[in-house]
Amino acid sequence: MAEVSGITAESGKLLAVDGVTVRFGGITALNSVSFDMDRNTVLGLIGPNGAGKTSLFNCLSRLYSYTEGRIVFDGHHLEDYPHHRMVSLGIGRTFQNLALFNSMSVMDNIKVGRHCRLTKGFFANALRLPGVAAQECESHRKACELVDFLELGSVASRLVGELPFGTRKRVELGRALASDPILLLLDEPAAGLNHEEVEELGRLIRLMRSSLKIGILLVEHHMSLVMSVSDKVVALNFGQKIAEGTPAEVRKDRNVIESYLGGTQK
Repeated sequence: MAEVSGITAESGKLLAVDGVTVRFGGITALNSVSFDMDRNTVLGLIGPNGAGKTSLFNCLSRLYSYTEGRIVFDGHHLEDYPHHRMVSLGIGRTFQNLALFNSMSVMDNIKVGRHCRLTKGFFANALRLPGVAAQECESHRKACELVDFLELGSVASRLVGELPFGTRKRVELGRALASDPILLLLDEPAAGLNHEEVEELGRLIRLMRSSLKIGILLVEHHMSLVMSVSDKVVALNFGQKIAEGTPAEVRKDRNVIESYLGGTQK
């Protein structure tokens, strides 16, 4: 795969979640959850349905506000920023339910993810003011790099709606990476994939970490995928953190076995 420029991160802690609590009326979705994440690592977030994983993702995207606690990302207190600033801060995200533009090509879908990095506004683009052409050229170059990196060259001009589900998943990855994130949130990326596609996804996650030097926070029910790609795993249940450590440590944790793995280890 080709190298992709512009996605870098310095050493040190990338993310710190400190005592985050989320309540909806009388329901506590997250109860004083804390963990941190190093740069250029993969953190797997696991737990049964209703454990609070999506709520935590939505806090990181600022779609939810937390009742207590704080989240510090790359030195920024996220509560100080509106949700539409998350991408420009360096947080990219994919979704379990794809939200691509099916009537647009693969290349154009990836270019959409570049919009947050454009500095020229609507009127500058409409009037073709100086600098617009240079930005369009840079967006095209970046999209081409990602098409090569994700091995989408053979379908770059195809409409997304015509492509198999697994290929569309890679297109969504490309769109998220086009914004130059230093933290990529992957929400159930293996959902709907067959065995071979899951293995390819694991290879791609490891490649993104090593080649693009980004942090990846992975919410996933596919335990073998999580354990094979993660540097650290955090387990939630009923909104509380019940375990944290290496994949080997979490796999053997009694609370995790009882609440999530059904009492068995594989």
